[in-house]
Amino acid sequence: MRRVLVRYKVKPERAAENEELVRAVYAELHETQPPGLRYATFKLEDGVSFVHLAEHDESRPDQLTRLAAFKRFQEEIDDRCEEGPVVTSVREIGSYRLFPDSKEADW
Repeated sequence: MRRVLVRYKVKPERAAENEELVRAVYAELHETQPPGLRYATFKLEDGVSFVHLAEHDESRPDQLTRLAAFKRFQEEIDDRCEEGPVVTSVREIGSYRLFPDSKEADW
C-alpha cells in the first residue's frame, strides 16, 4: 500500500470553494466506490489549511486521480492556494482503526 499526505493552504476567499470541490470528490467516491482506495480530508483550525491522506493499492491504477470530480478539484489548485500542495509519502508506525486490516475486519 502506498500512503501519501498532502498539505496546502488556500486563499481565505477561496476556502469555501475548495471545500465544495472536495465534497464533490467524496460524492463521486461514494457513488463509484473504487477498489483499493482509502481517502480522508481534513480542514485545519485556521480554516484555510487542508490535509489529505490517501492510501491506495500500488498493484492497481490510482483510482483517485481518475475521478472527474478530482480532476475538477485539481484544475485551479495553484490559483486557489496561498501555499501550494506539498505531497509527502508516509509510512505507518501505528494507527488505531484508521486503516483497518484483516485483523480489524470486525468493525
